[in-house]
Amino acid sequence: MKSLAELAELREKFKSDVNLRRDSTDDTRVLVGMATCGIASGARPVLAAFVEEVNKRQLKNIMVTQTGCIGLCKLEPIVEVVAPGLDKVTYVNMTAEKAARVVTEHLVNGKPVAEFTIGFDQ
Repeated sequence: MKSLAELAELREKFKSDVNLRRDSTDDTRVLVGMATCGIASGARPVLAAFVEEVNKRQLKNIMVTQTGCIGLCKLEPIVEVVAPGLDKVTYVNMTAEKAARVVTEHLVNGKPVAEFTIGFDQ
């Protein structure tokens, strides 16, 4: 059985996770494809990495959420970053390590990581 202090700590942790999923038109949205193909390709650790990095950096106005099929199964896991007033950026073949770099370079510094995007010649 958990103590009241442990329960209060868990409550605060989950409150911050829920705040990542609130919806606002001013927020940048990070959508992780979590259909069957995405999950089978490793989307769960990618989603967890985005949530962890955004929490760790205490980034505001970033909504991390899951979505269904994005339609490019062979490129899963797929992440879309949608910022108000900017073009959507689609990242493909994502990993937890790549997610950390996307948070640093794209979400914090505003520079998409071109080599992880769908338009990058690989």
